[in-house]
Amino acid sequence: MTYDTIAAIATGGFPTAIGIVRVSGANAISAADSIFQSANGIKLCDAENRRMYYGQLFGTDGNLLDFCVATISRGPKSFTGEDTAEFHCHGSAAVLSEVLRALFAYGVRQARQGEFTKRAFLNGRIDITQAEAVIDVIESETVWAAQNAAAQLGGAISLRIEPVYNSLLDIMAHFHALIDYPDEDIDEFEMQNYLSVLRKTEKLLTSMLETHERGRVLRDGIPTVILGRPNTGKSSLLNALLGYERAIVTDIPGTTRDTIEEKLVIGGVLLRVIDTAGLRETKDTVEKLGVERTKAAISKAKMALLVFDGSESPQSEDIDILCSIPSDVPIIAVINKSDMPPNSQFSTFNSQLELCGGSTVSISALTGEGLDSLEKEISKTLGQATAPPTGEFITNIRQADAIKRARDSIIKAIDAAAAQMTADAVLVDIEETLAAIGEVTGKTMKEDVIDRIFERFCVGK
Repeated sequence: MTYDTIAAIATGGFPTAIGIVRVSGANAISAADSIFQSANGIKLCDAENRRMYYGQLFGTDGNLLDFCVATISRGPKSFTGEDTAEFHCHGSAAVLSEVLRALFAYGVRQARQGEFTKRAFLNGRIDITQAEAVIDVIESETVWAAQNAAAQLGGAISLRIEPVYNSLLDIMAHFHALIDYPDEDIDEFEMQNYLSVLRKTEKLLTSMLETHERGRVLRDGIPTVILGRPNTGKSSLLNALLGYERAIVTDIPGTTRDTIEEKLVIGGVLLRVIDTAGLRETKDTVEKLGVERTKAAISKAKMALLVFDGSESPQSEDIDILCSIPSDVPIIAVINKSDMPPNSQFSTFNSQLELCGGSTVSISALTGEGLDSLEKEISKTLGQATAPPTGEFITNIRQADAIKRARDSIIKAIDAAAAQMTADAVLVDIEETLAAIGEVTGKTMKEDVIDRIFERFCVGK
């Protein structure tokens, strides 16, 4: 299929050392040739693929615009599957915009969001899981999220699911061959002979689906609440973990009236840390709203940092807060103010924490003492969530939904086959499984869904 020739700035709209203008389409190389003159006199139409050529770049008025390097890749062995060209210029926004204007004068148009990657998908260079991995790499907030997305960009999901898809196609093909060619010497179709294939499919789909929760955590982070009575040092702890003054800290109880959320990376894992209003009975209307928001944050938390003032004796409110945390939420008790004389009664309170399954770390949010120990305890508490991924984690909700529908349909097929229902009845469920698996990789995607996927992308990708 032939598309318009498109171009876009691929490196943002702010000054950088290097700025890239990308061109793709049937006229990409000839348009690029019209505004570039290599130092060695070689025309881009005669240039070698994926080799950089240094030269001069000219604007719409024919005047020298920049000294840059240019490179071409001829289709179909390019990212988009089309002829492509790139100019690596100095990163002036004015220069890059003028390069686009010069290209537009030769019939090139502005690329839309994600149009380069969309063409790579439509031209069969990548499947939809790889296309989605492109934006996941760009949006990665941790090294592990980037590694997982990079592996998926390399086809990790497709490599797992494609053999199963082909096995189910073989079953469909065998059945229809018998129906369409009854006089041919084709083995009899017995659904019972394919039960092992169906069960293997169900096992794989289930294992892929089970990675979604960890994949969601990898992408979005672990909601982690900082809880405690007013004035125990919750906001000071948030500031200490972030390394800068994010929350207002005073000696006045109730200073924090609302939840404050920030992201930070500990042990390779993204945490969404939420500093909450102190939990206590209050008649202050605004503080009451803050307390309600704290309770809402607790209900969504996957980990809790429970902050105590180690220089004071434990209060009844400390016990109430401890009891308000759901039993399935890991708790780390942070005994703050280790720079002050400790209160001996905390040794008794520690035993109550242990009964709740919580661990204890002593720190000083003021001096930073003990923060390393707290970070180690957080990594230990997170357990499996801190295991480096290799591309197997499903981070995409759309993919997870399609895999779930495929898994549900194959279970129906297994049950129908085990009940010795007619082959055509079983094949209805197998066909639904194939359609859902096809949605994962893009074999059976609807156009409006494809458009929504690429709306996430930035221009130039």
